[in-house]
Amino acid sequence: MAREPLSVVITTFNNADTIGACLASVAFADDIVVLDSGSADATRDIAEQAGARVYVQAFAGYSAQKQMAINLAVNRWVLLLDSDETLPPDAAALVRGALDAPSAAGYEMLRREWVFWRWQPGRARLNHYVRLFDRERARMSGHEVHESVVVDGPVRRLDAIIDHHGERDIEGRVDKANRYSSLQVRDRHTREPRALRLRMVAYPTIAFVRFYVLRGHWRGGWAGFIAARVHAFYAFLKYAKLYERRVSRRHGEGRAVEAERHQD
Repeated sequence: MAREPLSVVITTFNNADTIGACLASVAFADDIVVLDSGSADATRDIAEQAGARVYVQAFAGYSAQKQMAINLAVNRWVLLLDSDETLPPDAAALVRGALDAPSAAGYEMLRREWVFWRWQPGRARLNHYVRLFDRERARMSGHEVHESVVVDGPVRRLDAIIDHHGERDIEGRVDKANRYSSLQVRDRHTREPRALRLRMVAYPTIAFVRFYVLRGHWRGGWAGFIAARVHAFYAFLKYAKLYERRVSRRHGEGRAVEAERHQD
């Protein structure tokens, strides 16, 4: 039986420093789609030179943008990558092997993170995401942030690691925490939890312990410690901004009632 043809799908925006390595790592694919959000750098030129089919679409949100890119794929099987990710040769071989005779509707893959100045330690727990899937049985979740692939059918784990060359300095990671916490508060899927003030006080410590101790990032030295602190700050920001929204709504309702009284 012939191997299922593969489309690789990537969304970009001003990623000239990473898109070349990303595309080179998936050069074996039968089809490569790059959906750009209007880059001002050389991202699109690099992608076109690498043989990708390049399209431009104004940014519609992380989930919606990725879904539009998936819809542009010509093949049924899709590998979804971020523009700052690369697929090592051993992972590429596993992807090709899975497509020889797919036994699931989607496959989870592990992701190894670059943390400031080093890779996360080998024995730290890796996150896993569905990245290889049959697009006729899958869709993006619709979340504004932390979007994921939702698969209608069985999902299996592919023992392949994606390398994520993410934020290379503390400033970038803190900026991302601030941006993502705001998006999560605005996400229509985010429900306001109970005991917001208690969560705002307690959860950052819980998040730190989970990330640093339970997930093994203490093995990463000071890079792991700093990353855990930023992760805790992200948890604080998320609940603080939810609380701010609640208080603002109450004040807004109070002002509206007061205005009605003056009108009477």
